[in-house]
Amino acid sequence: MSRRTPRALVGGAPQETFTFRFDGREVTAAAGQTVAAALWGAGVLAWRTTRHDGEPRGAFCGIGQCFDCLVTVDGTPNRRACLVPARPGGLVTSQEGTGHDDLAV
Repeated sequence: MSRRTPRALVGGAPQETFTFRFDGREVTAAAGQTVAAALWGAGVLAWRTTRHDGEPRGAFCGIGQCFDCLVTVDGTPNRRACLVPARPGGLVTSQEGTGHDDLAV
């Protein structure tokens, strides 16, 4: 049985792709794709831990309301991966707790 891709279902054309780095590995993204979508596409489902219990978190709502998908993008912590467009050559890292080393939590 052949499996149809989402792109085939909507009749989309392939877009140019690029890479960015996530925790030391290359991730491929398409133009207009968010960091969260690119990470999902690469099989990464969690990229943050909670500040009290260290529980893994990834995208939950996907629309920027819940703050579960926080990452550090190009050195700036607390960016919502579901809202931030992936950029060629960008540097994205997992975030632990608040994302600020100088805060006592």
